[in-house]
Order: sequence, then C-alpha cells, then structure tokens
Amino acid sequence: MSSTLLKASRRPGRGSAWMLVACTVLLASCHFDVTNPGPVQEKFLDDPAAQTAIVNGAGRDLSDALNHVAYVLGAVAREIFPDGSTGSFGISSQEQVGKLQNDQTDEFWNPAQRARWEAEHGAMRFLDQLGADAYAKKKVAGQITLWAGYANRLLGETMCEAIIDAGPNQASSVYLTRADSEFTSAMAIAAAAGDNTTATAAQAGRASVRADLGNWTGAVADASAVADAFVFQMPYYITDSDQYNRIYWSSANAPYRAHTVYNTFYQQYYLDSKDPRVPWTQDPKNPTGDAAVLNLGKLPWYPQTKYNKRDAAINLSSGWEMRLIEAEAKLRNNDVAGGMALVNKHRVALGLQAWTATTITDAWTMLKRERGIELWLEGRRLGDLRRWKATNTPGVLSDFEIAGGSKSYLDASQDLCAPTPLTETQTNPNYKP
Repeated sequence: MSSTLLKASRRPGRGSAWMLVACTVLLASCHFDVTNPGPVQEKFLDDPAAQTAIVNGAGRDLSDALNHVAYVLGAVAREIFPDGSTGSFGISSQEQVGKLQNDQTDEFWNPAQRARWEAEHGAMRFLDQLGADAYAKKKVAGQITLWAGYANRLLGETMCEAIIDAGPNQASSVYLTRADSEFTSAMAIAAAAGDNTTATAAQAGRASVRADLGNWTGAVADASAVADAFVFQMPYYITDSDQYNRIYWSSANAPYRAHTVYNTFYQQYYLDSKDPRVPWTQDPKNPTGDAAVLNLGKLPWYPQTKYNKRDAAINLSSGWEMRLIEAEAKLRNNDVAGGMALVNKHRVALGLQAWTATTITDAWTMLKRERGIELWLEGRRLGDLRRWKATNTPGVLSDFEIAGGSKSYLDASQDLCAPTPLTETQTNPNYKP
C-alpha cells in the first residue's frame, strides 16, 4: 500500500492548513515516489480519497513520538547507558542521570499530541463524511481510531500529566481512559470491517491500558484473546534521518556511538543466556563511545542489535506482552505457580532456562525482570517502573536500575514520567502550575 501522508500543525483548528508528504505508515512499506509539501485547502480533506492519507499522517507523527520516547526513556530507565554525545542523536547530561527537563520534553510531546489530535479529529471528520452506519464498518475508521488509542497510551505512560487541546492540566490517567475508549471503538469497527489485524491490535492495546489503570479483570480478558505469536509494530524508513529508527542510528557508528549496553542488566544477562530478545555486540575497531560520560570518561561501546538497521520496526503490542499481563494479574492475587508459568512461557518457547521463585516477592522480581527483557527498548520500561512504584509492588529491580544506587549512576530523584514542556506551560492559558 502506497499513499499520501497527512501531517498537521500543533493544535490546529478545522480551518488550518495541512501539509502533505508522500508516505505509507500503516502496515506497509514506504515508497516516497512523490513529495508535495505545500499547504492544502481544507475542503480537499473532505474528499474520501484523502482518508488513507489522514490515517497515515497520524501514524507518522506517532512513529516520531515513539522514536524519541523509546530512546530517551530507554536511557532514563537504564535499558541502555549513555556513551557519548549529548547533542544531535545524543543523550543530554540531565537525561544521563535520569532527569527529564521541561525544556527538552517537547521533542516527544509535540509529535505525540499531533498524532492524538490528527487521529481523534480525523475520526470525527470520517464520521461526518460517512455517516454513522458506514463509519461503523469502514476499515480506515478502525485504523485511525487505533492510532488515537496508541497515541493516548504513549502519552499516558510517558507524561506526568494530561492536557487535551489547550485545556487544563489533569491526571495522566486521562490519556489512558481515552485510550481504553478508543481501542474499544477500534475493535468494534475493525471487526465489522473484517480487519482482523487492527481488531487484535486494538484488543492488545486495550489490555495494556487496562493494566495501567488497574482494571486487571478487563486486562486479562483482553490479553487472553491475543495469540502468543501476534505482533503489531511501528515501522520506520530509510528515506531521511528523521524517519530512521533512532535507537539504531544513534549507535550505528555513522558517526554516532551515543549509547551502550555496558553497565546495564542486559550486558551480563545476554552473555550468560544469549537470549535473542536482548542482543548486543562489540567492535574491536571502536572499543569506546564517542565522548566522555559523566565523570567516568570514555566507556566501553557495546551497541544493541535488537534494532540492526535504519528501518527496524518497534513493537507496539505483542502476544508475549499479553502473557506477562496475565502473569502480573496472577501475582496480584498471590498465585505464584500460575504467575511463574506465564512468566516463563516465552522463555520455554525460546529454549532458555526458566526463572524460579518460591515466594511472592521472588515471583515479582522475576516478572519485573522478564517484562524488561520482553519489552526491551520499546518505550515502555519507565511507565512500568512508575506503575509498580505507585502500587507499591514487591520484588526488586536490577542494581543497575535503582535510583541513587552505586551501579546505576542515576540521581536519587530519578524521574519516572516526563514533565509538561515549557512550550505548553508558557502558552496554554488554562495551565495551572
């Protein structure tokens, strides 16, 4: 599928100019045969031929947001360790110690909010165009509503507070509640349209936000409907550097060597297990990163290879994540045996040694470890750490993840969510400090 991608300005109104760029985002390759960067009159957006472009525009901005979140929050959560530059494709000095600054978070806030707005208002546009009956079974309606759900999930798991269209600041759970509703709608529309991939992705997405919201009965019901092998991914492209997989490119030695697996849990774990989910490598010709880090000097460069090319996709949802949602629900009910069977299910399938636990605390430790492995570098770890801290779950983290610890080099007041950027707080009249 090759189509035109539509990209909107931040906080646009229905009469705003939109920008068209040739691209395919949803479940397809991107050809970029044509580029038309000029402003377009709004009336052309009401042409049914523009619907796929509008869907893909929301997906394109969401891919941009996820690209930055997975990289920056991966460093703050110590999925990777800083290994050099702090500028272009680097990790800032504050992010290196686990602090997220409100003069830097707009790099993912802006595209995430654009994606949310484009998807939600695009869905309303489609409803106006199609009428309720046709909309309820139109494939593009299910797809754009799915992007709305994932955009709100990303915001809810990443940001400290929610702001909708220049409204007041609210609890970040507002995003998750919106995502729950949007995933529900996407499921129904996609099922009616016969789009099984979108319907399953929506159900997997809803399982994850219901877990975030503490609705474990609903989360398990959704997760159980998703097969182990299911995966739904965000694609990236080789057309220009803005669309490269940022985690790959920032440590591809072309020229950046900005992060490393050194001094993380995954360094020794991969050597011991060869778990294919967390691979890394070495380059004898380039033994260190591209600059000194903190007060440590230059550090060993062990680049991750989970993402091994510029257009490597990032998982948004998977069946194996669903098994860990089911496992966590069982542990919340003190079912150690049932929880550990699910924690180990993918390990057994991969031929890896199963984790063992006899106490509920041990079981939680293994769940937290396994979820870190399964969702490594997918932009989800910091949200997990925040959720577990908020509910005071038992179990321990790796020494490399502990804020204020001697191995993590994280500030004791490590941030577990991103503050609203200055670009919003200084321009939104409804924002209350």
